[in-house]
Amino acid sequence: MPLLDLYRHLHDNPMPAAGEALDALWRRILADENHRILLGLADGGIVSSCVLLIVPNLTRGQRPYALVENVVTRADRRGRGYATRLLAFAGELAERENCYKIMLMTGSKDASVLGFYERAGYNRQDKTAFIRWL
Repeated sequence: MPLLDLYRHLHDNPMPAAGEALDALWRRILADENHRILLGLADGGIVSSCVLLIVPNLTRGQRPYALVENVVTRADRRGRGYATRLLAFAGELAERENCYKIMLMTGSKDASVLGFYERAGYNRQDKTAFIRWL
């Protein structure tokens, strides 16, 4: 599957085994109107992707918020604007859904990656992220 192949460019992610469990997961994702997988296409294939989740919310005037996850571009296609355009489109979708913010976390400490997210409009001053791995 091309999207899963792309995910191997995301921190050495192994391909999941094909089968009913994977098919059921795809059906669950596709049925969720708040879960969007955005694709960057070139030369007949997927070269970049990110996930946008819209989260209903009881605060902030009951406006939802958005989460961006799994931002990835094929290693041989980086630096060509694919992920930049996907993040811009994710922002447009979040605005259409009346979200009051978009959150994105990265595990990267690479200055070029952090600069990329800042140029895309994200900042690292407003919040402190904590992760508890399960």
